[in-house]
Amino acid sequence: MSDTGEWYYDVETKQVSQGKTTGYSNRMGPYPDRDSAEHALETAAARNKAADKDDDWN
Repeated sequence: MSDTGEWYYDVETKQVSQGKTTGYSNRMGPYPDRDSAEHALETAAARNKAADKDDDWN
């Protein structure tokens, strides 16, 4: 494992890893810590919902 301090979420395997251990097409991140990476999908959903309400994005 890489000791970069960056965490990633793999959407295919639904696993969290430290460092770039998977291909970019399945990887979300980087995140500052494991907990943030574990909640990557919830974070993305919340950001999408906020952007949908923002007139600057629509």
